[in-house]
Amino acid sequence: MTRVIVTGGAGFIGSALVHQIMAETDWRILTIDKLTYAGRMENLDGVMGDSRHAFAREDIADRDAMERLFTSFAPDLVFHLAAESHVDRSIDSAGEFVSTNVVGTFVLLETALTHWRGLDGAAREAFRFVHVSTDEVYGSLPPGEMFRETSPYQPNSPYAASKASADFLVRAWVKTHGLPAVITNCSNNYGPRQYPEKLIPLTILNMAEGKPIPIYGDGGQIRDWLHVEDHARALRLIAARGRIGETYCIGGEAESTNMDLVLTLCEAFDAIRPEAPWRPHRSLITHVKDRPGHDRRYATDITKLKSELGWAPRWTLGDGLAATIRWYLDHRDWCDAIAEGARARRGTG
Repeated sequence: MTRVIVTGGAGFIGSALVHQIMAETDWRILTIDKLTYAGRMENLDGVMGDSRHAFAREDIADRDAMERLFTSFAPDLVFHLAAESHVDRSIDSAGEFVSTNVVGTFVLLETALTHWRGLDGAAREAFRFVHVSTDEVYGSLPPGEMFRETSPYQPNSPYAASKASADFLVRAWVKTHGLPAVITNCSNNYGPRQYPEKLIPLTILNMAEGKPIPIYGDGGQIRDWLHVEDHARALRLIAARGRIGETYCIGGEAESTNMDLVLTLCEAFDAIRPEAPWRPHRSLITHVKDRPGHDRRYATDITKLKSELGWAPRWTLGDGLAATIRWYLDHRDWCDAIAEGARARRGTG
């Protein structure tokens, strides 16, 4: 039975991957998560009681802890998703991003390398380390161009710079030490269990409560939107069939400006909640000062992933947004638990 470590498995993308693996395979999983603001035990509801799943609350930058867990669990595969990931937070305080995204990745690479070197035969041949990164490492795109695996790195925020640093470390461990690792760079994810400070869940929850919907600048920033379930499928396929040392871009082929995306959500809410006193919901849109260094456009070319591995997104943006709205409205208990946790960390009641 395949034994898998998922770092950051209580976060948004990590928990989607954990749930998908548990539902569709007989693998055993060890979820490692520090449980910072975006890592929530609520994200693992439904798998925590399963005998095939174990959880460890640890910091990936803690080398002793990582060595202990790798030794006791003996993974065949590592999905490394643990990261500080919010651009605004990185602008306010970059230290945690360097600690987790750079130092933490270094510690995991060293630990995985020692573990891999201790394997024999088929186990050594089969071991993989999948490093999950972001298209933000490539910077901002001019019209008509696309991010590709060969695009130059031009990170424009502390978050993007920390992820770019981690990518370079993984590449170096492949080239220098032969570690069987693969790098993925994904576009903007959306779907269930995304922390409510992100654009789509924030918009949904604010509309549900009649609160202002903040839009940075003119809202003309363009992103390629990838449903988190499609992302999880891609990661599993890359782990199974991706070429060692290669990079694979993962995108949803669903470009939209932030403004158009929010307007789509507003129109959907008008139909879902026609009795809302603040309808039309677009009246809640409020433009706020733009983020420093805000990249204008991201778009991801997934030709390599399609041609080599036969992957393509299953979710259209329209269907994915509709399903995401339904999930948040049907899981207000999850939203309330997140909000209560945030208040507790701030020391407010």
